[in-house]
Amino acid sequence: MRQLIISLILAVGLWQPAKADESLPEIHISDVELFFRVYDAANGSPSARALQTDYLDAGSDGLRQFIPHRIISATELADAISKHRDTYEQARTCAVELPDVRQRLAAVLEKLGEIYPEARFPPITMVIGRGSSGGTTGRAGVLIGIETVCGADWLQADVGDRLVHLIAHEYAHVQQPIVESSGNPSDGQFTVLQVSLVEGVAELLAELTSGSISNVHLQRYAAGREREIERAFLDDINKTDLSAWLYNGRGTPERPGDLGYWVGYRIAKQFYQRSPDKRAAIRELIAAEDPQDILRRSGWVERVRPAIR
Repeated sequence: MRQLIISLILAVGLWQPAKADESLPEIHISDVELFFRVYDAANGSPSARALQTDYLDAGSDGLRQFIPHRIISATELADAISKHRDTYEQARTCAVELPDVRQRLAAVLEKLGEIYPEARFPPITMVIGRGSSGGTTGRAGVLIGIETVCGADWLQADVGDRLVHLIAHEYAHVQQPIVESSGNPSDGQFTVLQVSLVEGVAELLAELTSGSISNVHLQRYAAGREREIERAFLDDINKTDLSAWLYNGRGTPERPGDLGYWVGYRIAKQFYQRSPDKRAAIRELIAAEDPQDILRRSGWVERVRPAIR
């Protein structure tokens, strides 16, 4: 997910807010259909030329914006397919879910407009890449690499649920003004608290709009370990070295990566639950102008500190 948040940070300002009653964005799935047409015609071994002519050149604006930093070239894509054919066969299980996912996402985005009327609504385009990114953004909107998401089986077991909740999380990032900083979240200018709130607020918005957070595996891991995790997080909260908490890979069964997502979600949700005006709370969480104030008003520190005395 690190590549997606970095890309979101660099892509702010491309879209204007839309009111909830305006037309919601288009959700494109045709590039996935196009890829498998080329893939099947070559019995799973398409040439770079076929991929270039019949997929990359024939695809959508979103696909073309996905190419430079994610697919790189038709040659790179052909090589990835040759080396990881099982990834593309597995992606079929996601591809068949896309019409239903598109319908479910329309309801998610409508809900987002209801709870946050200032929401931006760029289009969503689902593509097949070379396993290098679950998503990114560009002038064509939010771009999702289906083969990568499909392989993320540590998230929801049902691939339709996985896509809906993950895209709801990533779409929340489009709304966050922290992207105006135009920086890399792991370059030392952001604290563990700041970036964990960015991800935690996205998880909360995913839950409020789609019915679930994306990283459910972190909830499963944290059950019964809440005090231990939150105590360790409190020790690191003002550090700018994110490596223990964020963008540190899948991790291990003993300690999964990205636990900052889970703690940030806990802080954001406690802030939201304590706020009498829920819409105002959502606006504050998305803006996150003063992460320390959000932390203070959430009551999270007071809840954690008794556990460490």
